[in-house]
Amino acid sequence: MNKNTYTTVKLAKGEMNVYDFGGVKLHAFKTNDFIDDEVFVVEKNGKAVIIESPCFYDNISELTEYLKDLQVEGMLVAYHGAGATFLPDVAKYATQNAVEFSENGGGKDLINNFTCAFGEIFDPSVHKITNVIEPGKVTIGGIDFVIKQTADAFDVEIPEINAVYTHMLGHDCHSIVAGAGHADAIIAELRSYIEKNYDLILTSHYTPEDLKDAQTKIDYLENLKKIAADCTDAEGFKAEVQKQYPEYSGGNYLDMTAGFFFA
Repeated sequence: MNKNTYTTVKLAKGEMNVYDFGGVKLHAFKTNDFIDDEVFVVEKNGKAVIIESPCFYDNISELTEYLKDLQVEGMLVAYHGAGATFLPDVAKYATQNAVEFSENGGGKDLINNFTCAFGEIFDPSVHKITNVIEPGKVTIGGIDFVIKQTADAFDVEIPEINAVYTHMLGHDCHSIVAGAGHADAIIAELRSYIEKNYDLILTSHYTPEDLKDAQTKIDYLENLKKIAADCTDAEGFKAEVQKQYPEYSGGNYLDMTAGFFFA
């Protein structure tokens, strides 16, 4: 499946890009919100499973309306625990560490920050998990998913469409990289995607990407380590990264990365 082979449904604020795999459809919801959220809906035989949740009220309303003709069987809540007014009666699935991430950990800190930044348009309520799941295969609505636990939450493999969901990739934007060791961990994960030959890589903050994008990100991360090794402070590091990647978005992520490399 080519990442650009989809049909687009325009919504009031966001848009839905629909990939048709035959027996299964992937609906990629581009929210166009302030933090570039993406939400994914996997559909099979009229039933749907949602990966992540929108967290701004206007997106919650339009996605709820979009889903009215589908039978939503469950929602996988990994890295984005906010937005609990979205489909409150649907079963919610997460690993125990993802529950802790959203309720008490780094995810909760982000929710608090977003609440302060965006005010009443942001839904800070946290989804209540009804089904705590373990790593490995889980079947929801007749669709198989493979859960891989990560440091904060979990990634999701979708074998029927040869795709994987993770928190971040973004081949032409900066990412939060917590030092050289973290960069190496991301590189190892991306190389595993290439080895598994996934058709699509789905992430929380970018449209679906492919293996060429994964390689682009690997090259960026390797270079990021080299730049850091040649710099003496955060400002010099940021300036050099911006010089070499002038078109990249995500300047706030670069600020955080600089803080990690030069704590």
